[in-house]
Amino acid sequence: KNRDSVKVNPNDIFLTSGASEAVEMLMRVLIRSNNDAVLTPIPQYPLYSALTTVLDGYFAGYYMGDETKWELNMAEVKKALFDARNLGKTVRAMVVINPGNPTGSVLSIENMKEIINFCVEEKLLLLADEVYQRNIYTGKSPFISFRRVANQMG
Repeated sequence: KNRDSVKVNPNDIFLTSGASEAVEMLMRVLIRSNNDAVLTPIPQYPLYSALTTVLDGYFAGYYMGDETKWELNMAEVKKALFDARNLGKTVRAMVVINPGNPTGSVLSIENMKEIINFCVEEKLLLLADEVYQRNIYTGKSPFISFRRVANQMG
């Protein structure tokens, strides 16, 4: 509760020996064949692209850029989703790294709400990788978790 101001049920907590192990476990559940895909940001920590390759999945990358101050451009995300679906891929989830790695950027609440709504509409599991929450390089945008934003949205 300290981080998000949202009550946590201890039975909902799953511990692993590290973030990489947790990501690998989730990716193994999500990618069952070469027809399965996970929307993943570019640039990103290479764990996601490496696991997608090892698990023989389809890498559905969406580009982030300096022109949007590293916010997610939803048109770019939708393009990646529809491109993968047009190839017959089943997109199962969307990875969001916040704060970004390697950029250190923090998403705005408005952008996070767009992402949450998009995942609900498209029936995608949202993988909010927030392991870098203390690696913020500017004081302009404080870190706020997706859990907190989703809880406030209802």
